[in-house]
Amino acid sequence: MSLKRIRLELARTSDFPEGSSAHGYEFVAPLDAKGHLDASQWPEVKAGCTVRRFWRNQPDENGALIHRRNGSWAFSYAPGDDDDEPIFRFDRHLFVEGEYVSVTEHDGVLRPFRIVRITPIVTRG
Repeated sequence: MSLKRIRLELARTSDFPEGSSAHGYEFVAPLDAKGHLDASQWPEVKAGCTVRRFWRNQPDENGALIHRRNGSWAFSYAPGDDDDEPIFRFDRHLFVEGEYVSVTEHDGVLRPFRIVRITPIVTRG
């Protein structure tokens, strides 16, 4: 298991036909050797599983990647579920550059994002 920093950028939508590098997320998550989220390791590293939502002309939002009791994943910015952004089938995705994931954002809209970069988190022991 290793922690990775993953950058998602908005993929093609009707508002952004070419996608947008100014809209997206950067988050830290435990990935297994094949590139899937590692739910079994998450409890040990959850304090380091952060997320930053960046959206042109809006302040960044900072929060955490959470793993819910029902097995789903979400980005959360405050205690409670009101602001959580569920991530569609996050547990089944293969995290490799060029793949796509979908996030249901605060406004309830499911938007596609492309994985543009994955880098290892170096920890000092």
